[in-house]
Amino acid sequence: MATVKLIFKIEKVDSAGEVPLYLRITKDRKSRYVSLGVKINPDKHWNEKDRKVKKSHPNSQRLNNFIAQKIAEAEGLALSLETSAKPASSKSIKDTLKGAASTSFLKYADTYIDTIEKKGKISTATKARAIIAKLRAYLGTKELHFEEITVSFLKAYEHHLSHKLGNSTNTIHANLKVIRRLFNEAVSEDLIPFEKNPFLKYKLKLTKTVKNFLTEEELKALEDFEITAGTMKWHHRNMYVFAAYAGGVRISDVLLLKYKHFDGERILLDTYKTGSTISVKLPQKALDIINLYVKDKPNADEFIFPILKANKEYKDPKVLFRAISSATAYANKNLKSIAEKLEFSHNLNFHSSRHTWATRALRKGMRIEYVSKLMGHSSIKTTQIYAKIVSEELDKAMEVFD
Repeated sequence: MATVKLIFKIEKVDSAGEVPLYLRITKDRKSRYVSLGVKINPDKHWNEKDRKVKKSHPNSQRLNNFIAQKIAEAEGLALSLETSAKPASSKSIKDTLKGAASTSFLKYADTYIDTIEKKGKISTATKARAIIAKLRAYLGTKELHFEEITVSFLKAYEHHLSHKLGNSTNTIHANLKVIRRLFNEAVSEDLIPFEKNPFLKYKLKLTKTVKNFLTEEELKALEDFEITAGTMKWHHRNMYVFAAYAGGVRISDVLLLKYKHFDGERILLDTYKTGSTISVKLPQKALDIINLYVKDKPNADEFIFPILKANKEYKDPKVLFRAISSATAYANKNLKSIAEKLEFSHNLNFHSSRHTWATRALRKGMRIEYVSKLMGHSSIKTTQIYAKIVSEELDKAMEVFD
């Protein structure tokens, strides 16, 4: 006869001291484990004698009812399979039970976000946490399990984001994309069956966005713009122009660029966002800008562009993320001010330097695979967006014949 027992997987304790609850199904001395999607701090909120959640837990009654229900389901299933004509193993009981198991989506989301944060993906974790917080606000005090997220639920939530919060199509896409990612992760971990993923039927919507970039004339105007040397606005303009010539490196990598990454003609570094290694031979314009900063005997670990604090400890990923975010916001504020004085027809932010480099490189005949490699794209499909922009420009140029 198969036995069912509630256990804690102590080896999976998280930073808050919470441990996941599992059902252990044993048959013929072979055990299988089924996650309940619930975490409890056993020291604070678990009564081992009664095998129940203590009343001190804010959701004790609901959790105890849920746990009792799952144990009853597992025992009933084990009994029904035992009495059927086909012999039951612990694996077959687990596989059948998993289809009926109710796993908390919100608790799974919290665990997943904590995991990616510990891996140093602070930006991704921060955005995902904000998206899940928005979902929690929509739910109020309600719990949410994976099986409750149906196509109908997603349509209702999309309507809420659009009509109640006024979110754009692309903002809604970003929110639902995180939920979809969590479903895919849960499927890969065998927490939910593949066919229970509502995103197999529900397709995310995305609208085309305009990628701002500078024309040759605008870039030249920015280069020649009179700014007092040594000011933050001067540094931010120099950084932008440098990136527009140096392979479109992201602002995070420009900020973290140290003298040890520069050998006199090229930069070699591991990118902050993806960790991929890039090597860029700098054209003369980029070299001219670096030469404004190079010292006779620089410290190898000193930042070339003096934006981040030279003596600040940035080993903590959260500290570094906040510093880069703050520096990016400051740079974009100054670039916007410069664009207004130059009377550009569009807003100017640092990321457009990346678009500027890519479109210029393709216009000058650089092969798309080289552009993709220098930009650190994981797929050439991402780079093809810029090729399409250039193609549209060429189409527009042909209008002179009309």
